[in-house]
Amino acid sequence: MDVCKTGGVMKIRRQVFLMCVLLTVGCAAKNPVAPDRHPDWLTSLIQQLEVQPVANPPALITRYEYRGTTVYYLPARCCDIWSTLYHADGTILCHPDGGFGGRGDGRCPTFFAERTNEQIVWRDSRRAS
Repeated sequence: MDVCKTGGVMKIRRQVFLMCVLLTVGCAAKNPVAPDRHPDWLTSLIQQLEVQPVANPPALITRYEYRGTTVYYLPARCCDIWSTLYHADGTILCHPDGGFGGRGDGRCPTFFAERTNEQIVWRDSRRAS
């Protein structure tokens, strides 16, 4: 076997390996929290939602980046009720939509335009009977 050919194959293998490592690291950076690991306050909120009657559409919690921070969005379960946007620590940031006028409490009017990196954290899998 030619030494130059063997060296070329090894170089390609190293490059493929490096690309795989970089892709793995890049994907991990986009999803730093494993789906089964939530902050305690979020686990508690999910447990509260799971004992309430099934909503139509089913309840869901979505994580976003908004103005440089991680937030969690809980859409309203019904008409004329506010949705809720939580800071990563569980405190309420605002109510971006819903309510009688449909525009929430007005404290974060740019949320829908500025949010990025959507990830569904939890979705109620129960079905209405």
